[in-house]
Amino acid sequence: MAGRCERRVLSIQSSVVWGYVGNKTAVFPLQVHGFDVSPINTVQFSNHTEYGHFKGQVLNDDDLSELVSGLRTNQLLRFSHVLTGYIGSKSFLEKVADVVKELRANNDSIVYVCDPVMGDDGHMYVPEDLVQPYKDVIVPLADILTPNQYELELLTDRRVRTEGEALAAMEHLHQKGVGTVVLSSSHLDGGHHGDHLLALASSSTDGVREVYRLVIPRVEATFVGTGDLFACSLLTWLHKDRNNIKSALEKTVATVQAVMARTLAFAKENTEPGEKPGMAAMELQLVQSKADIENPTVTIQASKVPVDKQATTK
Repeated sequence: MAGRCERRVLSIQSSVVWGYVGNKTAVFPLQVHGFDVSPINTVQFSNHTEYGHFKGQVLNDDDLSELVSGLRTNQLLRFSHVLTGYIGSKSFLEKVADVVKELRANNDSIVYVCDPVMGDDGHMYVPEDLVQPYKDVIVPLADILTPNQYELELLTDRRVRTEGEALAAMEHLHQKGVGTVVLSSSHLDGGHHGDHLLALASSSTDGVREVYRLVIPRVEATFVGTGDLFACSLLTWLHKDRNNIKSALEKTVATVQAVMARTLAFAKENTEPGEKPGMAAMELQLVQSKADIENPTVTIQASKVPVDKQATTK
């Protein structure tokens, strides 16, 4: 059965009927790359919450247990990867940890990719009681973490305002057992201001650490779902490029940048001159970007951060 689950992802995150966020963002790119995807939707909303008005349902931990029970009964808990994104309650998050533990007991080579969706820019959009379970239970289980700058602070109880502080926080997560930590985008004080964001990727294998930085041009627009696209693309390229963190970071960023560019072009074409594009116009042009998702054109190279310049945990 090992070959049957070589590229099979259990993806546990939000979903929407209209537009692209959570599983609606993750499933298509993964399938394009040959992964079978089994989605469990933590919420099923009409549209993402930035519209202001939305309707739908929220899955609870008992609902998750029931779905997993059905898979267990039919001997279908066979996955190569687990991917988690938005989870809205502590009890659900704790149940997810139980599921990951069960899957790992059945397959010790399973890869758990966690996007610890908690907030951004100093603002939390999940209950505060999720922070501790993420720190105590989820982080030690995760193989790959993709926090943003604020989430990195929450996970480590550390101030992250400079590149050195970010690297020290990432090292802290390595010491908790996480093999790969990728800071998807950040506003760090290390010289990259205004028109650029900074992505950092750090891996630690058998005590040997490798770190890369990538400077990303800032796009003056607000997108929803790009973090979900980043996480699933990183899963894809780390698998396909055999954990080559430099290549995976470059291709992941290239994918997200291409989708954002196509989305912004579409929005401008469908908005009256001088007006700001509406939410519907700014939904990710995901299907239209199939070729870029499948074979992204890398235009920005990642540079290696020398080991002797890395900040380490005291």
